[in-house]
Amino acid sequence: MDGNEIKEKPEDGCYVSGLWLEGARWDKEEHCLAPSLPKELYTPLPLVQFLPKANREVPETGIYECPVYKVLSRAGTLSTTGHSTNYVLPLEIPSKEDQSVWIKAGVAIFLA
Repeated sequence: MDGNEIKEKPEDGCYVSGLWLEGARWDKEEHCLAPSLPKELYTPLPLVQFLPKANREVPETGIYECPVYKVLSRAGTLSTTGHSTNYVLPLEIPSKEDQSVWIKAGVAIFLA
């Protein structure tokens, strides 16, 4: 599903479209992160729904906490929070691989 198919707002949370992966791709069949195909630098993520949940326990396996940046350069100035002003948030993406695989590959998400 993409953002153009949405006709109503969700009961809870929000939908986000226009996210792009660098260094990996979204496997539509397996519904998880997968290595990039040859000559594929950036791949689109499907529509994402953010759902707020109080006191949620973060899973220890089966996800990659992928950093989301505003622009491709990943550069920004260091803010008082200790993060780059270009950094947005970590996005939990389902993965069959350990997080270290994606960290070493430099996998990140960018806003379109």
